[in-house]
Amino acid sequence: MNDPNCIFCRIATAQIPAARVFENERAVAILDISPLAEGHLLLIPKQHVPDIRGISPADLGELTGVLPRLVTAVMNATGATGANVLQNTGASSGQAVFHLHFHIIPRVESDALGYRWNAGTYAAGRAEAIKEAVIQNLSAP
Repeated sequence: MNDPNCIFCRIATAQIPAARVFENERAVAILDISPLAEGHLLLIPKQHVPDIRGISPADLGELTGVLPRLVTAVMNATGATGANVLQNTGASSGQAVFHLHFHIIPRVESDALGYRWNAGTYAAGRAEAIKEAVIQNLSAP
């Protein structure tokens, strides 16, 4: 199932050209046209799924099973010493194309990309309340 208005669906079906580095029956990996670093890849399922909440566990496993291979290949190809694997869900997280995809961003110590991790703390009792809410939602259909 594809969305004719979705750019990633059009890339996955080769209606729009892209620098493909990997393809199988379920997914395609391409060079990002606006890379954060040389070798920045996108892993895209061929099936249109707006975000990670819409994919079955089995299909997600099939899709992400290639990540170790892609990370290794792009690190070796670029000389990177690390990599970020990133998936954004929802506009507030930075998702701009509403078709599930994973970013593979090769990193080196001196790349100056940075990473913002503004860790915080929970107010008294709040962690327990959040924990219980998550558990209840895991049980919901």
